Amino acid sequence: MSAPDFNLLMTLDVLLTEGNVARAAQRLKLSPSAMSRSLARLRKTTGDPLLVRAGRSLVPTPRALQLREHVSQLVQDASAVLRPAENLNLKQLQRTFTLRVSDGFAENFGPDLVALAAAQAPGVRIRFAPKLDKSSAALREGAVDLDTGVIGDTTGPEVRTRALFRDRFIGVVHCEHRLSQRNITASRYAAAQHVLVSRRGLGRGLVDDALKRLGLEREIVTFVGGFSTALAFARASDLVATVPERHTGKLRAGMFSFPLPVDVPEITVSMLWHPRMDADAAHRWLRGCLLEVCTKQLGDVPKK
Repeated sequence: MSAPDFNLLMTLDVLLTEGNVARAAQRLKLSPSAMSRSLARLRKTTGDPLLVRAGRSLVPTPRALQLREHVSQLVQDASAVLRPAENLNLKQLQRTFTLRVSDGFAENFGPDLVALAAAQAPGVRIRFAPKLDKSSAALREGAVDLDTGVIGDTTGPEVRTRALFRDRFIGVVHCEHRLSQRNITASRYAAAQHVLVSRRGLGRGLVDDALKRLGLEREIVTFVGGFSTALAFARASDLVATVPERHTGKLRAGMFSFPLPVDVPEITVSMLWHPRMDADAAHRWLRGCLLEVCTKQLGDVPKK
């Protein structure tokens, strides 16, 4: 049996990513005819057509879809093995990192992170990307360098994590709101009108489940996509915003905050990254910066 041609892995990775022979050829600086020959070899080697024509475009076969993520990881691992190790010089580092965070996290911790990174590595730029979902696909595909949030069912099993802080949900209203005047019971809280944070527009959350156990239901009059928006609504109206306490510390200045009168579990906010970045010295430095910012602001960061 002849030894496999591992160069085909790179070709297969690009073909499955692009789904187009001409674009794949351009990325690999090959002629379209050479790329077509490589595709023919891949089809023979794998025993599968991999890409089949559908109208004017090519679509992947089930076997190709099965291979895509595995092949991409193999190529990334091979590249990491062959890349020379370098001593990190922060003063000369030129790099842009993409962090996916909620709006509240960016506004509360972002300025300190940018300032700390700039002081140590002037050539580094940090891009804050909106957190539209909890999927790990962006980390897996390299579109995001570092993610933050609560680990859940949609977190990929391969993803590395480090806890940043524990948080609890609180209620927030403007200082003249009737809830700021006297003791807040579950009934008084539920009777108020609420703004709910839900990226997917879901009508219920942990708070609603807790209220239901008491035979209560709150009136949700509007939905927003982030905590800072919810706080802006609460600041300018009689709506109640329910947000993570530590996550929104700087955003609640001048507002009245109170513990929820129902039992809602605490959450752990973590940073998440793909394992291919474990050994990357610049990425390790960035993770250390984020941990330092959270520790400085909050004082106690949970262990791994």
